[in-house]
Amino acid sequence: MIRNLVFDMGNVLLEYRTARMLARYFSGEEDRALIDRELFNGPEWVKADLGECTGEEQFLGVSKRVPQRLHAALQACINGWQADMIPMPQSQRFVAEMKEKGYGLYVLSNASPLFYECFPRFGHIEIFDGMVVSCDYHVLKPDERIYRILLEKFHLKPEECLFFDDRPENVQGAREVGMNSEVFTGDWENLRRTYQL
Repeated sequence: MIRNLVFDMGNVLLEYRTARMLARYFSGEEDRALIDRELFNGPEWVKADLGECTGEEQFLGVSKRVPQRLHAALQACINGWQADMIPMPQSQRFVAEMKEKGYGLYVLSNASPLFYECFPRFGHIEIFDGMVVSCDYHVLKPDERIYRILLEKFHLKPEECLFFDDRPENVQGAREVGMNSEVFTGDWENLRRTYQL
């Protein structure tokens, strides 16, 4: 029986659209592609999610790999990209409904310390019973250790948990430790029916 619902943050609870973020700061398509590769998919981004790299250190690393003419926009993007992390209304409604039904609600996110700035935009975060953020534990999904941290910290049985993530590899990681898990595509109604939530 499912007793606990576990949510990723980006593109499950809050929108995470790098194309929109890049368009805010960079005008050219080639420049946006470069910054997408070197910032949002670069090694410093992973280190930040591991809690091993600050925003300043991200800039110092990425700036070495992009033209100097982009440095000011790069700095602005690093300082402000999180403004585009906005709540997904259907997710807000779903979470509220599941709380009313008595499910335990948890968040498991790969994120830098900026999580604590972004996530409160979702609404009343006290609705959640607990959170595990990768930067605090220096391990990332889909490494099975981060799922075990969540389970052990909050005394959860994996077979009683249902995890939602937009990335298939993270869903598979949860399954490896015995959690029910689904790739989230935006259709809460289908998931509600599938699991009789």
